[in-house]
Amino acid sequence: MNLKAIWFDFGGVLSPPIDDLFNEYHAKTGVSRIQMEAAMAEVARPMGVHPLAPIELAMLTQREWGMRMRQELTTLYPGIDLQRCDFDNHGDQWFKDHSANAGMIDLMKEAKELGFKVGILTNNVVEWEKPWRTMLDVDHLVDDIVDSCKVGARKPQKQIFELSAHRIGCSPGECLLIDDLEENCDAARAYGWRAIVFRDNVQTEAELRDLMGSATFA
Repeated sequence: MNLKAIWFDFGGVLSPPIDDLFNEYHAKTGVSRIQMEAAMAEVARPMGVHPLAPIELAMLTQREWGMRMRQELTTLYPGIDLQRCDFDNHGDQWFKDHSANAGMIDLMKEAKELGFKVGILTNNVVEWEKPWRTMLDVDHLVDDIVDSCKVGARKPQKQIFELSAHRIGCSPGECLLIDDLEENCDAARAYGWRAIVFRDNVQTEAELRDLMGSATFA
């Protein structure tokens, strides 16, 4: 098997699980995941895009998105208390007090030491870059970071997989995605990549080590 490049998702793979991030945000602000996701869907509805696309494709700034989130939350949930929500600095509040997934960082290092190219392929937000990259501290390790808000495409769109393979100098068949969303892994496979659906560190490490062990660099 001619595997050369391993791409790690950020949210839910290199970061803590998404459920943990939402639960901690609820504890910080009193706003639940159900409420946040309902408001995000309403913000995106007039634009005809995925609920996260307005910020993950930089269609709205964080401040613009935050203003609309406040409006939609207030409309959907009259009387909701948003005093503890800092939507102008949502990324900082969202990632504060969280640590990276050390097991996946170690696996990334192991892959690099074995001779594979490693990258981060993330749907992310312009204004969140400093907090999430500070959390990881892997700029010295990765060969490339492809961020939806900078390239104008997001997983599961074909363009982001084509661009990522090109930028790291590999064919689609030489690339592997590790992602916690089945939809993104299915899309990667449809475009010629391999993929591992991240469920936990133990399962992902076992699957990746098996693939790395059978890889050739010819």
